[in-house]
Amino acid sequence: MAIAVACLGEAYEQLDVGTADRLEMELFRPAQKAYGRGRRTHATFARRFGFPAREFDLPAPGVSSQGVRSFVQRAVTAAEGASTRIAELQDSMLPIESGDAELRAGLAEVRELLDGLPSSAARFLRALGR
Repeated sequence: MAIAVACLGEAYEQLDVGTADRLEMELFRPAQKAYGRGRRTHATFARRFGFPAREFDLPAPGVSSQGVRSFVQRAVTAAEGASTRIAELQDSMLPIESGDAELRAGLAEVRELLDGLPSSAARFLRALGR
């Protein structure tokens, strides 16, 4: 999720104001919300069960010469990977075995936000440059 946010942030910086606003609304905000919700879910779960806190830093998105299209595609790939890993965790039954409804709700919300990104990105990229 952090890679998706970093890549979309870099793409935003390379766009004109109108297109950047669209990217922010359609892609960056949902990705950022998923990232924030994931961090909050992790932190509250760790606190409730006495696990150590963890910081999640944004990675470098890569060199800016990759271009907007590449950054958006990398963000989608990262979001899909994160959603797949969360689905595997949910399928493992560990969240249910923990008896933590807040954890299950947080994971479900993050996946819902991430699962909309590929189609939103495809629409965004189709309109890019028009």
